[in-house]
Parts: sequence; structure tokens; C-alpha cells
Amino acid sequence: MAVPGGARADAAAAVAAYLRQHESKDLLRFITCGSVDDGKSTLIGRLLHDTQRLLDDQLAALELDSQRHGTQGDTIDYALLLDGLAAEREQGITIDVAYRFFDTDKRKFIVADCPGHEQYTRNMATGASTADLAVVLVDARKGLLTQTRRHTYIVSLLGIRHVVLAVNKMDLVEYNADTFESIASEYRHLALRLGIPEVACIPLSALKGDNVLQRSAATPWYRGRTLLERLETVGTSREVPGRGFRLPVQWVCRQDQEFRGFAGPVISDPVSTGDEVVVLPSGRRSKVARIVTADGDLESALPGQAVTVALVDEIDVSRGDVIAAASHPPEVADQFAAHLLWLGESPLLPGRPFRLKIGPRTVGATITDIKHKVDVNTQEQLAAKRLELNEVAYCNIHLDQPVAFEPYADNRDMGAFILIDRQTNATVAAGTLAFALRRAANIHWQHVDVDKDARARIKHQQPRCLWFTGLSGSGKSTIANLVEKRLLANGYHTYILDGDNVRHGLNKDLGFTDEDRVENIRRVAETARLMVDAGLIVLVSFISPFRAERRMAREMFAKGEFIEAYVNTSLEAAEQRDVKGLYAKARAGHLRNFTGIDSPYEIPAQPDIVLDTSANTLEELVEELVEILSPPG
Repeated sequence: MAVPGGARADAAAAVAAYLRQHESKDLLRFITCGSVDDGKSTLIGRLLHDTQRLLDDQLAALELDSQRHGTQGDTIDYALLLDGLAAEREQGITIDVAYRFFDTDKRKFIVADCPGHEQYTRNMATGASTADLAVVLVDARKGLLTQTRRHTYIVSLLGIRHVVLAVNKMDLVEYNADTFESIASEYRHLALRLGIPEVACIPLSALKGDNVLQRSAATPWYRGRTLLERLETVGTSREVPGRGFRLPVQWVCRQDQEFRGFAGPVISDPVSTGDEVVVLPSGRRSKVARIVTADGDLESALPGQAVTVALVDEIDVSRGDVIAAASHPPEVADQFAAHLLWLGESPLLPGRPFRLKIGPRTVGATITDIKHKVDVNTQEQLAAKRLELNEVAYCNIHLDQPVAFEPYADNRDMGAFILIDRQTNATVAAGTLAFALRRAANIHWQHVDVDKDARARIKHQQPRCLWFTGLSGSGKSTIANLVEKRLLANGYHTYILDGDNVRHGLNKDLGFTDEDRVENIRRVAETARLMVDAGLIVLVSFISPFRAERRMAREMFAKGEFIEAYVNTSLEAAEQRDVKGLYAKARAGHLRNFTGIDSPYEIPAQPDIVLDTSANTLEELVEELVEILSPPG
């Protein structure tokens, strides 16, 4: 039977109208978080099921999986919709972040189900980094737990301003109103201390569906909105408009010899052709010549669009630079105060070098000072010299080059960063920038006519840093003294840095903990760098037990200026030479944090030279080093 042309047209119009309505709906990104077994996966599974966003084959698979893996008897285990890893189903916990998409007639949603276990806090922080709203679940039987508080602190740290406290499993406390109010009141006080402006508290049962989509007859005392009603009506704005256009450059595009464009996302405010812009951190100015997309050129681009911008002038722009509105540029600095969540298995020790990634830009970074760490239970500020796994702190950070940024509270895209371990390339911290330290803007490099080369020429030598490392008693200072005597006899200008002239002066305030050892070597390396800049040959004789600090020291010098000499002596031989009896005291427990006994020594992986005191005489070793330090001819 033929379908009348008018009916076909009406059907096509209806489909087109539906598609336009769907495309125009805004998007809410939210996470579920909280402690282990609070019902996060079950809640999202219930949302997907009750909003009828499951296909028939998904529903059939869920019913089958519930019989095989579920914990709800003959009923559906909604958590299995999210716990996709085999280990998650076997252990009954969420490990990875599971993302799901669903929509209603009013809004589209992307939800991230975050792990509750403390071990996977880094995964929770990942899920929260792009969220507009957080649903924090609490088991009505248990109330607020340490992980609940930790997740809430991370939520506040990452600038999520909308929070729903879902007091789950109300069916297991007989829907008691006093239990709900007690938990809600305690959480509101926590949110107030953390600066979270908006908290909606909802009593629900994810398993039974109470107050998830429909109000429950079991909670007549609750007059507020259901969870879905809250998700459909909460605001989604994450940025304050009017701060000016920004485009972090992700890629420099050379389509041909005539075109050079800079690709990246438009942030904060729109941009139009002809707009005057500034490239940061260089400060060079130009105007927008073209805005290029795969669908053709645009006259203007809106925040959220990925575009390629071509400029009127041929100026130097690289990946990681920021093209910004010339009238409202972001700040540029190299020293910051920042909030930090430590995610590394090994502790954070101030002074160690990392790579910091902010947007597409990666620079060298050092945590110079831990101002305080935070007790996630009480929000008390505690003194700290190190950070352990999952601890949060307020720190000062120094970068090896300036970056364009905005405080995270104003712009999440330009104020968030991660720290990367230089050796393993693992992400060891996530953080947010608070503000530039005032001295960062005050530092000015004064041009000088007398430089390192001029100082070296008048001394007729090549400035070097010869860095001796090895166990206590290995012979470092003995060799260094003999080398200096030979160099001095040959007319060279030298200086030795060792424990005798550093530990009793510059570093007399430092002990022998891991933290103090890191700071000790940082100060020594900075001093040696200044001496090399003065044109000297400086001999550094320190145990310097950690590879990370020796690598940090090397990176302070120009290529070829730093020579790492590993004095290879066994622990047994070093103990036999120990005239001061330090090893004996350490083994007896009278000398703590002694390298080789109760504090580790990390053998250099690729030293510039290995000095084997068991296979060579001192004269042979000294001759080899003097030859290296003497310029040819």
C-alpha cells in the first residue's frame, strides 16, 4: 500500500524536528564518587535502565551476567553495566573509570563512574577533571568515611561547583529521616569548609529506584527533587565569559609553502578575523588573518570549537604557546602557588625535578616548598617535608621557563596541570594553579657584558663541574684533593665543594633524611653552577645517593660542562677504610639514615667515567681526570 506524499513529508518533518531538538540539547558531564561499595555503579546502571537507554541485547546480556556474577539473587545487578573489567566483576569493586552516555528529553549526559578504593584515587581525579557536577554517594548505614572526604576534597580542588549528596541504601535503614538529616548536615558543613557553594542532598535507594527517577512513597518526609530532576536542571557553565579569547596551540600546520596555521581549541571567548592577538609567552603581536576548519573558513569561532588560526604576520609560534586576545591576555610566569594531589608510589621530596604539562605545553618543574598538607578528615593544615600517595598539599612550584596561565578558579583549561616523572614517564601528581608568586614577575635578567666565556678566557681554561659520587669511604675526597693539586700546579683556577666546607656553612641547617639530602644536593648544584659561570673548574665530592638529584644537577649545566665520576668501591671495602667508625655506628643503630646501611645508594646508570679504586692506583685515576679537564693543545 502506497504512503501518501503528504504523510511522507509529515514524517520527514517530524524526524527532522526530533533531530534538531536532540542536537540543540545541552550536555552535562558528571561523575559518581565516594567510598567503596556505596553503590555508584548500581546507581548509574539504574539510571541507564530506567531512562530506557538500553538496547534489547544489552538488557539480555545484563540479565545473563546478573545470574553469573551478580550479588542480587534473581534480580538484576545494575552495577554490571559499568564494571566491565574481569577483575572488577571478580572482586566486586570498580577499578577503572567507566564512561556512559545517555539522554532524556531535556538534556544529554556523559557520566563517569569513578573507583571508590583509595588505591585508584588517580582514576577518580581523572574522571573529575572534566565534570560539571559530582554525585557523591554515601552508604546510609556508614555515613561519611575517609574516602568520601578525600573525594569531596578533590571535587573542590578541581573546581566542581555543583554537588549532589546521594544518601544511598536508605532501604537498609528503613528510610529513616533522622539518619538522612544527620548525614546531610555533616556533609553540608564539610562542603562549606571546602568552599563548595551548592549541595543538594537526596535520600535514595539505587537498587530499588527510590528517588532516582520518581519520588518514592517510602520517603514522604522528603520534598526535594529526584536525582534525575536535579541532573536535568542544574547549570552547566564552567567558565566566566569576558576574559578574552585564548587558543593553546596544539599543532603548527604547514599545508603548503604559502600557509602556516596554528591549530587548537577556542577557549573562554569567541575570536573573529581581524582581531588583534598576542602570542605568549613571547609577547609578539599580530592579527587574525583566517579561521580555518575542515568545512571551510569562518568569520568567527566560538568557545569549544577546534580551529586553525592563521596570522597576518610571520612570527614565531610553537606548540604549547597561547594565542590570546591582545586586550585581555593571560598572565605569564614561572613560579606559582598550587594545590597538588600526589599520585606517585614513591614520596614527593621537594627539590626533585619533574616535567610539568599544562595544556599542550611541557616544561621542567621543581616543587620548591611544601607550604602545608591537608588532613582530608578535618581539613587541618599540617606541616610536611614530603607527600605520600594520595596526600594533598599546597606547594610552591618553579618552572625552567615561563608559561601562559590563568588561575584554575577562573579557567580550568589554563590552570590545571600534571607532573610527570622524568625517568618513568608516569604521571605522579595532578594539580591546579592558584596564582603566580609575586617574585616571578619581579625577576629581571640584567644584561651583562662580562659573561662565562670572558671569565674563562682570562683564566685560559674550560669551566667544568667534575661531580664525584660514591659511598662514604669510597675515596671521593681523596681523589678530588689530588686532582685539584695537579690542576693548581698546572696553573688552573679550581675550587672543591665537599662536606667540610658546605655542611658546616651553607647547609648546616640540613640533616640526613631523604628530604634533606635532596635539598643538600640542590644547593650544592646551584653553587657549583655559579662557580662554573665564574669560569672555574669546580670539583664536587658528595655521596649524592639518588639518581634523580644527580640528573637534576647535570641539567643545570650546558652540554659538556658536567662530568659525573662514579667512584666504584664496594661496601665491604668502604667499611674497611672507615677511619671515623661511621659504618660501625650505623650498624649498631647509633647513626640513622646512613647511606649503604639504612639509606639507599643508587648506582649511576650511565656515568661519564667510572673510577675503580680496586683495579687502578690513585695516580692513574688522577692522571685520567686531569687529562679530561685540560683543554687540548
